[in-house]
Amino acid sequence: MKRVASTIAGLTAGLLMTGSAIADSHETHIIVVSHGQANDPFWSVAKNGVAQAAQDTGANVEYRAPETFDMVAMAQLIDAAVNQEPDGLVVTIPDAAALGSSIKRAVAAGIPVISMNSGSDVYESLGVTLHVGQDEYPAGVAAGKKLAAMGGKKAICVNHEVGNVALDLRCSGFAEGFGGNATVLPTSNDPSEIKAKVKAALESDASVDTVLTLGAGTAGEPAVAAIKEIGSSARLGSFDLSPGFLQSVVEGDAAFGIDQQQYLQGYLPVLFLVQNARHGLMPGGNVPSGPNLITAEKAATTIAGAKAGVR
Repeated sequence: MKRVASTIAGLTAGLLMTGSAIADSHETHIIVVSHGQANDPFWSVAKNGVAQAAQDTGANVEYRAPETFDMVAMAQLIDAAVNQEPDGLVVTIPDAAALGSSIKRAVAAGIPVISMNSGSDVYESLGVTLHVGQDEYPAGVAAGKKLAAMGGKKAICVNHEVGNVALDLRCSGFAEGFGGNATVLPTSNDPSEIKAKVKAALESDASVDTVLTLGAGTAGEPAVAAIKEIGSSARLGSFDLSPGFLQSVVEGDAAFGIDQQQYLQGYLPVLFLVQNARHGLMPGGNVPSGPNLITAEKAATTIAGAKAGVR
């Protein structure tokens, strides 16, 4: 009877501990605020990473973003998150001037903040703990050097979100790496507009032999279509990945995609903040999720991940 009583007591204690652990996991509250627009497939992958981290940790994780690229609305979302006093906050920083006050308010309130995707150049000045993403300017330089090495002489950099500092840095880095003979083609993030503007740019200046886009699904795929429609021999590279763009790389209609692994950008900050809330753990430095150059040799094996929503 004593053994039975002891066993029951042990099981009861175990159940209580398990219940306590479950309760603790649900009390951990993380809020993610990004600038990602709902119609951009890039952000659905980042959001998948956030959702998986929530599932893996059992934490209460909320993902919020404005409907359009709207820094006023995004600042309001950050302010609202701070008012909820979460255990951690993840933010993108496409415009430090517009978002800095809201982010500093979170830091001043004692909320651990991690930036992801954009903000590698400014996160420290805002008091953010660390950054998960790629350094955009050097990534642009690498793209420029690669396309110049392929014989490019005159280029356009298609910027579908002008005012997003991360994308501006990509274009300026690209100009340096390419050799300076590159201009920015501003567009919206509407694929039909991007296709029309790329087509018009190539038709109006036959000396343009290189195109760089800053988002594969949003801009890369329409640019491929534009180049094929007019029979141009322009070389094309793009930041980020999509199944359709990767297929174009495999088929030789595009040179490469630059993978910054946005799934990890969504996943890792949530994981870090949950572990910080529960155990006081935090990496000692930034996590560079990219850039990774995906050429034809790697594209075929990457398509499956893109179709699964993790690349």
